[in-house]
Amino acid sequence: MSTTIVWFRQDLRLLDNPSLRAAEALGLPVIPIYLWAPKEEGSWPMGGASRWWLHHSLSALSESLKGIGLSLIIRAGNSVQELTAIIKASKAKHLVFSRRYEPEGMLQERAVESQMTTLGIDCQSFNSSLLFDPREVMSGKGTPFKVFTPFWKACLKSRLIELPTIAKPLLKPALRSPSSLKIEQLDLLPRIHWADGIGKAWVPGETGAQTSLQVFAKSVLDEYSETRNLPSLEGTSRLSPHLHFGEISPRQIWEVTAENPMTLSAQSRTGMATYPKEIGWREFAYHLMFHFPFTTNKPLRTEFSKFPWKTRKSALLAWERGSTGFPIVDAGMRQLWEMGWMHNRVRMIVASFLVKHLLISWQQGAKWFWDTLVDADLASNTLGWQWVAGCGADAAPYFRIFNPVLQGEKFDPDGRYVRRWIPELTKMPKRWVHRPWEASPADQKSCGLSRKSPYVSPIVDLREGRDAALQAYQSMKERR
Repeated sequence: MSTTIVWFRQDLRLLDNPSLRAAEALGLPVIPIYLWAPKEEGSWPMGGASRWWLHHSLSALSESLKGIGLSLIIRAGNSVQELTAIIKASKAKHLVFSRRYEPEGMLQERAVESQMTTLGIDCQSFNSSLLFDPREVMSGKGTPFKVFTPFWKACLKSRLIELPTIAKPLLKPALRSPSSLKIEQLDLLPRIHWADGIGKAWVPGETGAQTSLQVFAKSVLDEYSETRNLPSLEGTSRLSPHLHFGEISPRQIWEVTAENPMTLSAQSRTGMATYPKEIGWREFAYHLMFHFPFTTNKPLRTEFSKFPWKTRKSALLAWERGSTGFPIVDAGMRQLWEMGWMHNRVRMIVASFLVKHLLISWQQGAKWFWDTLVDADLASNTLGWQWVAGCGADAAPYFRIFNPVLQGEKFDPDGRYVRRWIPELTKMPKRWVHRPWEASPADQKSCGLSRKSPYVSPIVDLREGRDAALQAYQSMKERR
């Protein structure tokens, strides 16, 4: 009897999964598979924190599939070769999968689709990770958008958002399953125990995603517009890693967080007016990456290819380790290392500090985030770093330079966030917690700070760093 292959990619869930719905409609026995093909990821192979998440997400998916009578087949190697082998062994006639929109992901699926055509296999792909396929929303001139506001307005006018399916699919297991690796054989987990803090902070998998959504909707959403910029509070959704791995769909999130999810009308509750726009920014990030794939490594604004970035290995290392001497920057970088995640406001602060006060390229920062974030998403990571660096679409002007002291005092006024992640400053008076180098020797001594401490002698003078950034920007303009 013929079978249907369901190829899981970044859609590691049962609910609201178009591929599973298509397999259910075909009515044939199903073989669900996951292919680990790191050599097909190009210049952005999955980072360490994401690999940790993937291991646990696959484990959760495997258990969920067992609950509906299916076994997840794990393979590693070349996607075309592995799929071909599975199809021939199972005599499958259908392949269904969810699309990816990264450049390498699209190359991968084009190669697979070509091979399926050669084999005479019915091949169907679906958009399961976005509200709008990047091909759907274009400007009135038929060109891609480069500014968020008109892009999002076009999205909201384009059509209604389809509500998610809430029933688990009814699928028939194949009588014989192909051979499978164990998840542990993919060697995704770190060999040293740096991920212990990540494990305490997160519950990967579809159940964890649904729990996070419900907690956010019940306890955070109403105050989101006021609390989302305060890193000391649990004021954000923390859904980004679940979204990236497809443990939850954006439609599921939209249904819960938008007051009128079908019509996309303006919301009356402030949280419901603010948070859906964050989903819109994610859509915009994928729109840009799809239409301008070179931006994953190069600036969208090509004049920035002439920007005089500096090579400062010791400064980059201090930034990565959270030892720059600027408390809000260091707190963010230590949070990132400990739990594989950083508050969004702090992401902007640490990124601005790297590219503007230290004049280290945005690509260097993007690589570090890519390796250490559990929500390392190529589209969002690229958008965020190019926005801060001033070289992307709808970017902040280069001369907008965040002052980490003023940012800390504004968004962490009591120093709660800083003290949580920088124990050296636990006893520092509130007045000096964001500028400890200005504290009296007695206050510095009470915190155990030596003269060599970065909190007594930060790695850069803020005014000098700002002036150097503006001079570098001016020199780039003169080279045009």
